[in-house]
Amino acid sequence: MNVLVIPEDFRKDQYMLKPIVAAMLDWIGVAARVEICQDPLLGGVTEALKRERIKDIIEQYSWKVQLFLLCVDRDGNAHRRSALDDLERATAEILKPDRRFLAENAWQEIEVWVLAGHHLPAQWDWAAIRAERDAKETYYLPFARLQGMLNMPGEGRRKLAEEAARRYSRVRQLCPEDIGALEARIRG
Repeated sequence: MNVLVIPEDFRKDQYMLKPIVAAMLDWIGVAARVEICQDPLLGGVTEALKRERIKDIIEQYSWKVQLFLLCVDRDGNAHRRSALDDLERATAEILKPDRRFLAENAWQEIEVWVLAGHHLPAQWDWAAIRAERDAKETYYLPFARLQGMLNMPGEGRRKLAEEAARRYSRVRQLCPEDIGALEARIRG
């Protein structure tokens, strides 16, 4: 299966999404080739939630992709899931019968999925990390700094996400609202 992951902004998200989605698919027994959508650059969640932008991506890649996965940050927006559900319904009319489009929001940011795959400082509370709207600034960047990875590609996202993907069972255990939900929907 060819899977195209559509990030809200691939410039940093690509480093996290490719290894974690590949680990997820492997975990649930789906043989897949995972690619990150880099054309077009959506540049943010507002653009990623526009039906016409997603429709264009589906039309551009549907000749080779069986599963489209839109992954965005929740950013504390309690209505984000509803917007994603609306987008899924809207894409159903343009998808070929053997194609699927699923959308998921990270709770609160995709960087939290990366953190879930690591042993974090003892004073950090996982519930607080999951609840933090700005987890990237509050937890991810300080963690990357502690690991000496801020000068690496994607401010350490590539290496830290690859390490997290090797501990995928931990990621899925700590992120059931988003990772677990996406797993179930892919299986569905």
